[in-house]
Amino acid sequence: MDYLLKGVRVIDAATFLAGPASATILADFGADVIKVEPPGGDVYRTLVGAHPVPYHWQLTSRNKRSICLDLKRPEGQEVLHRLVADADVILTNFLGKQLSDFRMTYEELKAINPRIVFAQMTGYGKRGPEVRRRAFDVTAWWARSGIMDFIRGKGQAPLQSAPGMGDHTTSLAMYGAIMTGLYRRERTGEGCQVTTSLAASGAWVNGMALQGVIAGVDLGAISQERGWANPFRIAYPTSDGRYVSLAMINTAREWPRLARALGHPEWLEDPRFADMRTLLRNRDALIEAMRAATSRWTQAELMERLDAHEVTCGVVARMSEVVVDEQLRANDIVVETHDSGEGYDYTINSPIFLEEEEKRPPKRAPEIGAHTAEVLREAGYSQDEIRALLDAEVAFGQAN
Repeated sequence: MDYLLKGVRVIDAATFLAGPASATILADFGADVIKVEPPGGDVYRTLVGAHPVPYHWQLTSRNKRSICLDLKRPEGQEVLHRLVADADVILTNFLGKQLSDFRMTYEELKAINPRIVFAQMTGYGKRGPEVRRRAFDVTAWWARSGIMDFIRGKGQAPLQSAPGMGDHTTSLAMYGAIMTGLYRRERTGEGCQVTTSLAASGAWVNGMALQGVIAGVDLGAISQERGWANPFRIAYPTSDGRYVSLAMINTAREWPRLARALGHPEWLEDPRFADMRTLLRNRDALIEAMRAATSRWTQAELMERLDAHEVTCGVVARMSEVVVDEQLRANDIVVETHDSGEGYDYTINSPIFLEEEEKRPPKRAPEIGAHTAEVLREAGYSQDEIRALLDAEVAFGQAN
């Protein structure tokens, strides 16, 4: 099948998650993604230690080919340059001296291929005093953006993010940057350098609250000082130990519906809740009353009542429920792989869809250097030259 990005070649020379995940989206749409791994393989492969199924690697490295090169050696760098000459995109999260040491600066690669889109992922950006600070999403995206501080309750210690949450969000920004670079190339005929960072993505995600700070309204600080929870935008317990989350934006319209749904129309006549201003002054009393009310029903029963009264809400799903969610599967968010291997019956789809374009079916991630010889042959190396690179341990894999 001819996929949208068929014919686009991507060199994925990044590691861990945010950069490679953006290459995964490109691969889903049919790009030929060549994953460049160091001797021994990308360390991200070993993140879950001795777990028999490298589930994280399968998610981020599906539909890619693997070539294993020692980029610390000049011969390995020459191989990379040969690959770049025929590529459309190279993706990296190396910085400064690393790029120079590996002869991978934009200037060097642009001289080899003026049409290359050089995509660089960073933690905190390319400039400034902390440009070399080591970054993961929990530090640069979750903590540094203010999100970590914003969501905690009064007196509560900061909470951790879900694994890879900031990385996957940032991968969408990098995917957009790469596609914008390719579009620019279509218009100008020239390649370009595109960048994003975990910090930039985190600040954008937290943009509404940060813009409030700029305008003089620091909702995070107010919440920390006063402990003001919005009774219409929090989760409430149910009788089966579950939770339902409210998301009522138009409270004046939905508040009467909510009161009736919870079996307490008398709340609408209660002087403590006479209007929104008075209600919010008495929020603690309302939250306590609502918790008592919601605890009378199971999660399914409460959802049924709220839906019947058109109250905006959602279940707080358990992880085990998400992967079998009928709604998510119906919309190709959780997709079947048709892979007979262990632990890979389904996977999580990338969240960009074109109704007129099919995505490539998920294919299990390759073993280290599984396509080294194949990729080298495509780059013009003879069988003898491939054997010489393998024998010299510049490249790693099978000769055939």
